[in-house]
Amino acid sequence: MSQPLSHYAQLSRAELATVVPELLLIGQMIDRSGMAWCIQSFGRPEMLQIAIEEWAGASPIYTKRMQKALKYEGVDIFTIFKGLQLDIGAPPQFMDFRYTVHDRWHGEFHLDHCGALLDVEPMGPDYVKGMCHDIEDPTFDATAVATNAKAQVRPIHRPPRTPADRQPHCAWTVIIDESYPEVTGIPALDIVAKTKAANWELGPIDPNDEGQADYSGVLVSDVDFGAFSHSALVRIADEVVLQMHLLNLSFGIAVRARAGDNAELATDICTKQLVGIAGVAAERIKRALKLPNDFDGLAKVIELHPLFNPAGYVVAEVEGGRLHVHPSPAHDDGSWVPLCSPASPGPLQAIATAVDPYIAVSITGTADDWTAEFEKSETAAKDSPEVEVTKFSQGVTFEFEERLSLPLTVV
Repeated sequence: MSQPLSHYAQLSRAELATVVPELLLIGQMIDRSGMAWCIQSFGRPEMLQIAIEEWAGASPIYTKRMQKALKYEGVDIFTIFKGLQLDIGAPPQFMDFRYTVHDRWHGEFHLDHCGALLDVEPMGPDYVKGMCHDIEDPTFDATAVATNAKAQVRPIHRPPRTPADRQPHCAWTVIIDESYPEVTGIPALDIVAKTKAANWELGPIDPNDEGQADYSGVLVSDVDFGAFSHSALVRIADEVVLQMHLLNLSFGIAVRARAGDNAELATDICTKQLVGIAGVAAERIKRALKLPNDFDGLAKVIELHPLFNPAGYVVAEVEGGRLHVHPSPAHDDGSWVPLCSPASPGPLQAIATAVDPYIAVSITGTADDWTAEFEKSETAAKDSPEVEVTKFSQGVTFEFEERLSLPLTVV
């Protein structure tokens, strides 16, 4: 059975080169949406553990997927750094990683700009330490293990910043050494690895399409997405939204472990996370592609929104001004789309409000087979509390700049 055509295939090569970094940044803001509700329900120490388990349960899987898709599989520093450049945990420029390679087994990186740090610093040093120490130590190694279990990522310096304006924001060594003990995956990694998202097959990249078909060549300072072919960019976009689904699935496992028998609490937290990221994602997609604030603009945003992609994993189509959602592998996994239904219109309303606050949503049908209709309202909807919480992040208004893509060679 052939895979359905990607929704991203409708975009031009130039539009895709704009959308892909947007998707990477959207994925990074999932935590800005979800973690506030984890703190509210479980406290800050448990929030930190949820974040660790969330990333450690997903990033090794999606890192290997991208390596395979873009043909840069390997066991060295170059492979690790390429993976970080295409990871929702390190979106370009917002998390401005600068890389140095000493040889295949020794490298460094520092962050000239860390949007996540700037989001957290106003909350105080305890929150900074939680992110930059408690979360980063295990999750950097968990990401590296996708390339080499003998890799260790260790700080040279990191926040809390002393002095307060210290640059770069942080600096780290990455060393692969046979004497190091192997990093092992957490139990959730095995659970996520068995999901349909983890094993979802996407359409192959056409090697004859104009432009770069893979990332098998030299490591570059900044990925030039415009250099990739249309076919490669479509695949990258679909891989990035799968990264989001995998991260969300891992998030759900960690939240349910804390909620115990209170399934309603777990569903509530996961739904709030979705509502927040759904609205912010819609706003960034609309702005990036300069879409109109009308029903046509909304239809396009929905077609490209991570909630409803990749095609086939989520079965949804916009037709005649209506959105139809059908049972899908995403429902089977318990990913985002089951949290949007006639009983839970909040995520879709957040998307509509981001496009035009005067568009109201109504959903009819069953939990996994439903139709949404959109109509003009005389009253403008306000951002939901979930979207307002997510907009605390500077990632909501962050603007990408043109960068030169320079080859990085051994120093």
